[in-house]
Amino acid sequence: MSSNTVHQKTLVKEIMSNSVVSVDSSVAATDAAKMMEDSGVGAITVLENGFPVGIVTDRDFAIKIAAHSYPLDTPIRRMMSSPLISIDPNSDLWTASDLMSSRNVRKLPVIDDDRIIGIITSSDLVKYFASL
Repeated sequence: MSSNTVHQKTLVKEIMSNSVVSVDSSVAATDAAKMMEDSGVGAITVLENGFPVGIVTDRDFAIKIAAHSYPLDTPIRRMMSSPLISIDPNSDLWTASDLMSSRNVRKLPVIDDDRIIGIITSSDLVKYFASL
């Protein structure tokens, strides 16, 4: 079985992380950053009315707070990447990899029935493929 066949049959839900931190879009950037640090995650998903609408990564903090001088109390909605680029848990790893590459993202929230159930990152994919 080729490695191409392996990753086409392996599903996102098999290697995704279930550790996802979400915040309401009105939360201040500094509070969101503290939550990310406390949880040891590199991204935080943003919700409006309980539905996922965006994502903020550690890179977003570096660029928007440091390089663009956003105030620390900026609502996270002003910093988030939106619309949210996400993936279904039953998608295969090839689809996840292709989506990350074509959309130039490193983190994909995994959404099932309008709920975030996990996240898959480019690092997850590299670790998985390196273990084959």
